Amino acid sequence: MAISIIVFAITIITAVLAYKAGKKHGFLDAQVSENERMEHARKDAIERSRAVLSGQISEQLAPWLPDFPVNPSDARFIGKPIDFVAFCGTDEGSVSEIVFVEVKSGKSALSYVERSVRDAVVGGHVRWVEYRIE
Repeated sequence: MAISIIVFAITIITAVLAYKAGKKHGFLDAQVSENERMEHARKDAIERSRAVLSGQISEQLAPWLPDFPVNPSDARFIGKPIDFVAFCGTDEGSVSEIVFVEVKSGKSALSYVERSVRDAVVGGHVRWVEYRIE
C-alpha cells in the first residue's frame, strides 16, 4: 500500500513537472515565432518604405530624364491623384495641349483612382470651369 502511494505521488510530481516543462517549452516556441514574425514584418516594412521612397524620388526626377514625354518646364507636379499635368506650349505663350502624366517605377501599377483619372481623360470627360469669387 505504501509503495502504491509513493508510486502515485511520483507519478503526480512527474506529471506536474512535465506539464510545467511543456508549458515553458510552448511559451519559448511562441516567443521565438513571435520574434521571427516581427523580424519578417520589420524587413517587409523597410522594403516597402524603400520602394515608396524610390518611387517618390523617381517622380521628382522624371521631368529631367531624357525620355520624359513633355517639356519639363511645361509640367506641374501635383502628386495625387496623378503626378504631373503638363501645359504644352506654355513656354511659347500659348497652350496647345494639356497632358496628364503618371510616373511609375519598377513593377508598380496604376491605382484604382489613377485608372479612373486615365479613363475619364481618355473618355473625354474633362471640362473647363471658371470659378469667380465676388
